[in-house]
Amino acid sequence: MRIETPEVDDVLEQQELDDADESASYVLGPEERASVRILVIDDETSIVESCESVLSAEGYTCDVDRRAEDALRRLKGQPYDIVLIDQNMPNVHGLDILAEVRQRSPSTLPIMMTGHATMEASIRAMQAGAFEYLPKPFTATQLLVVIGRAAYQLLRVRQLSGSSNQDGVLVDRGDLKILGVSKSMREAIRLALKAARTDASVFVTGESGTGKEIIAQFIHKESRRSRRAFVAVNCAALPAELLESEMFGHRRGAFTGAIRDKPGLLEVADQGTFFLDELGEMPLPLQAKLLRVLQDGVVRRVGSERDDAVVDVRFISATNRDPDEAMDEGLIRRDLFYRLRVVPIELPALRERPEDIPVLIRFFLEHFWRRHQLPGRTPPRLAPNTMETLVRYDWPGNVRELQNVLENLVVLSDPDELVEPDRLSILDVSGDTRDDDGAAPGTFAGALNFRAPFHEAKDALIARFEREYLAQIVARTGGNMSEAARQAGIDRTTLYRLMEKHELSRGAFVA
Repeated sequence: MRIETPEVDDVLEQQELDDADESASYVLGPEERASVRILVIDDETSIVESCESVLSAEGYTCDVDRRAEDALRRLKGQPYDIVLIDQNMPNVHGLDILAEVRQRSPSTLPIMMTGHATMEASIRAMQAGAFEYLPKPFTATQLLVVIGRAAYQLLRVRQLSGSSNQDGVLVDRGDLKILGVSKSMREAIRLALKAARTDASVFVTGESGTGKEIIAQFIHKESRRSRRAFVAVNCAALPAELLESEMFGHRRGAFTGAIRDKPGLLEVADQGTFFLDELGEMPLPLQAKLLRVLQDGVVRRVGSERDDAVVDVRFISATNRDPDEAMDEGLIRRDLFYRLRVVPIELPALRERPEDIPVLIRFFLEHFWRRHQLPGRTPPRLAPNTMETLVRYDWPGNVRELQNVLENLVVLSDPDELVEPDRLSILDVSGDTRDDDGAAPGTFAGALNFRAPFHEAKDALIARFEREYLAQIVARTGGNMSEAARQAGIDRTTLYRLMEKHELSRGAFVA
C-alpha cells in the first residue's frame, strides 16, 4: 500500500527498491516488533490511517492522534518508543511537539514528517533531537525502513542496558568485542550505535589506549557502509609529505620515486569509512585540503592540476588531546573540527570505570591463555588481593596497558597458578600502593574540576570516591556482599543501594 499520490510512483520506484534492499538490515522478529509502541501524530486522516494500517500489519503496536493536544495528553499517560510527528500541525508546530516528547521521555525516538522538506528544516529537526526526517509523500516501504532503523536501535539499546550484559559483553561481532558494565561505556556504545545508523561524522575523544579505533570499527560494522572498506590513518605516524600522498594519492613524477599514478586512501575508502586518528598531528595545509573533501567530496592527488576523483566517505576522527585546547593552540582548524564533530563521543579512562576492570581481566586472561598456552590447561587465577591491586591501580595506559600486563602474566604463569600481587612487578605495584592518606597514588589525580561550580565539583568527586571505594571493597571480598558491608562498616541494604546508584554489578567483581 502506498501513502504518496500516484503521480510520483514512477519517480520513486528505484528509491523504493533501494529501501527494500536496505530493510533487510533491520529484520525483527514478531515478538520484537510487538514490543515496540508507536504513536503517529498527523492532522491528515489519510496519513494516520495508512500509517496505522501498514505498521499494524507488520506487528507493531500503533496508536494515532489527529490533534496535537490529544497526542500530548496521551503521552502523559503512557510511554511510546517511537513517535511520528507531522511538522505542520494546526495551532502548534511539530518542533514544539518534538520538544515536549524529548522532555517527557528522552528515550523515545521522534521521527519528523513533512510535505515541505528542505535541507534547513531537516537540520533544525535533527538538531532538536529528531531521530529521522521523513519527507512526504513516502511509500509503505520507506516508512517501514525508517521505523525498522528506529526499532533496531531501540532494541539494541535495550539489549545493552539489560541483564543479558551482566557478563560484561557490550558488543560481540566475532573479531570485535567491547566489554564493560559501567554506565559511561554503555552510554558511549549507545551514542555509537545511534550515529552508526546515519552518515554523520563522528569525533571520538579519549586518552591513549581507551579504544577509540575499536569504537570507530564498531560504528563502521553497524553502518550501512559495513560492506565497504574501513580505512584507518594515524596522522602522528607519518611525515607530512608522506601523509598527504597516502591520503590523497599522487601523480607520476610528483616527487622523487613517484614512478606511476597512485590512488590515495580516500579513494580506497569511497562508499566506506575513513578513520583519522590523532587529527591534531595533521599539518594545517593538509587540513585545509581535507576540508574540501568534506565539503564537495573532491580529491586532488599530489602533483595533479585537476580534480582526480569524487568520493563518498564517512569520516570518524579521534584525538587524545582536548579539542578546544588544540584549536586554541592552532593545531586543529575550527572549521574542519566542527564539520568532523557532528556526533561527539567521549571514551572514559579506565581509572574512571573501575567496575569494568574485573570484566576486562577475566576476558584477557582467557584470551591470552588460549593464544600462548596448550589447549586443555587451566589458566592462572588471581588471588583476591591481586584483583584488588589491579582495580585500585591508576592505569595511565588504560586498556592497552591492562592488556600488556595480563599478557605478561599469562606468559610467565603456570597452569592453575594462584597469582599473588608480587607477580605484578611489571606495574611496580607489588609493594605498598597507598599514599599517606591510605589511597592509591594517582587515583584521584585530575578528578577535581576547578572550573566547575563548587557543589557540582564536590558532588562529582564524592560520586567518584563512592564508585571506586565500592569497586575495590567488593573486589577484595570476591563479591561477598555481607563481608563487603562488614568491612565497609555499613549494612547490606545501604551497600546494595549504593551499588545500584552507581550501576555496579556484584558479579562483575567475582574472579
